[in-house]
Amino acid sequence: MPTLQHNASADNLIISKHRLSGSDVSFTPSPNTSGPFKDSFPDTIVIHFTAGSSLSSSVNVMTNPNNKVSAHLAVGRQGEIVQMLPFNKIGWHAGKSSWQGRTSLNQYSLGIELDNAGELTPNGEGFYTSWFGGVYESSDVFKGTHRNQTAPRYWHRYTEAQIMRTFSLCQLLCRQYGITCIVGHEEIAPDRKVDPGPAFPLDKLRSRMLGDAEPSHVDVAESNTQINTFDVPQPAVVRASKLNVRSGPGTHYEKQGLPLLAGDKVEIIDVKKGWAKVERTTTGWVSEQYLATVKAE
Repeated sequence: MPTLQHNASADNLIISKHRLSGSDVSFTPSPNTSGPFKDSFPDTIVIHFTAGSSLSSSVNVMTNPNNKVSAHLAVGRQGEIVQMLPFNKIGWHAGKSSWQGRTSLNQYSLGIELDNAGELTPNGEGFYTSWFGGVYESSDVFKGTHRNQTAPRYWHRYTEAQIMRTFSLCQLLCRQYGITCIVGHEEIAPDRKVDPGPAFPLDKLRSRMLGDAEPSHVDVAESNTQINTFDVPQPAVVRASKLNVRSGPGTHYEKQGLPLLAGDKVEIIDVKKGWAKVERTTTGWVSEQYLATVKAE
């Protein structure tokens, strides 16, 4: 699979006086703010989807003073970026929320909204519809199990350009503001929110931005497929020197059988919270970040 660069410098993204500039970046100010962050904040990024019909319609909502909602950035389907609040101002994107002992995450975090319709419903005719009546072809649909749910559902697929630009943004923000936490809205408000959903590679974003000293690339093809729950088994190859197989999706589950080795071919039959259920001679769970999906022969 081709590996695409997501360096912020390659995107010509620059932050000056808490404003973003670069290619395909615009600024539409929102009045919806609680004022400046306190010293040492923001230190968190919250990823959302808009659940709207277009980037412009979502920006209109978040810049309307009557709606009492805002975010710092919105990323369109082609990777275009609209900034609505400077990065030193508190936005209204998290709502009632909590994470690791904190509540009201607005006061600590930057909000990034991705233009995406969210959960979709099959209409029985080969197409899928959104809550606002949008109709989508199967190529725009991702079937996956949400981290807070137990059964697969249908979701609007993010574009490669969107994912790449979001990685670039987060890389720049992490370096500029010393971000130490990246979360999804679904994690800080699990009882009421499902964004950004399983179609977005949130765990991979977190790993690359906060787990690597110099994040420099992301395999978009993997990001779009590895967290899927597949209607048919998805071929994959092991890319770790030795990969333990466990009885369930987590390190607290017991190891079972012999570990897989680099180059071993498996089939992914399910995924959950960053873990893939794979089948070779037997079935078991492995960390999905050490698998690379391949085209079926």
